[in-house]
Amino acid sequence: MEAIQVEHLVKRYDSVLAVDDIGFTVPAGGTVGLLGGNGAGKTTTIAMLLGLIVPTSGRITVLGHDMAKDRFAALERMNFSSPYVALPHRLTVRENLRVYGHLYNVAHLDDRIATLARDLDLGQILDRPAGQLSAGQKTRVALAKSLINQPEVLLLDEPTASLDPDTGDMVRTWLEQYRAQSGCTILLASHNMAEVERLCHQVIMLKQGRVVDRGTPDELLARYGRQDLEDVFLDIARDRRQAVAA
Repeated sequence: MEAIQVEHLVKRYDSVLAVDDIGFTVPAGGTVGLLGGNGAGKTTTIAMLLGLIVPTSGRITVLGHDMAKDRFAALERMNFSSPYVALPHRLTVRENLRVYGHLYNVAHLDDRIATLARDLDLGQILDRPAGQLSAGQKTRVALAKSLINQPEVLLLDEPTASLDPDTGDMVRTWLEQYRAQSGCTILLASHNMAEVERLCHQVIMLKQGRVVDRGTPDELLARYGRQDLEDVFLDIARDRRQAVAA
């Protein structure tokens, strides 16, 4: 079963073609990386998956629901994390999590917040205003917010940005465990190639709004004759070389 299906997706802003006829699937319970340089179309694609932006054309299906016709049925089973989307600064971390918990009608909300605080090391900042947090703390709170409803589909935009190596590794380990235990489907946009190699079963490479390559991390490494995914990313971004099989 495919948790996410994207077919012939296009988004045009006047003369700018931000997403140019892309298609991909994300299998239920899998983790797929959506990679590309700045302006490649990653954020626009995620926004369309969330129903925040209306596609110019194409079709998106999430958990069997057509996002153009029945997106609210899918959205209650999804969530999203980005450290670049600010939470209300005057509310404490606990208050922010309670607001989102109520939006998703989370049962036993205090218990759920306590679990997330323990797993993501938020205990000491639960009653601190969000505006007083460090960048790394905001990243962990954003992740907690995205998990408040135990989503079946999780969209992650740079989930470990601003985290030190130790905390970043903790979050990646926790995401691996959460996916394995819950069967959650994850679509991950990241510039951390080691993170992508570790977490992702499949990788979709975007450039100028188009899908230019895809495969498992090992398949891409073999195709480009490289030892790590960062070199593959640079090869594609800079038109430095063609795939070995081309």
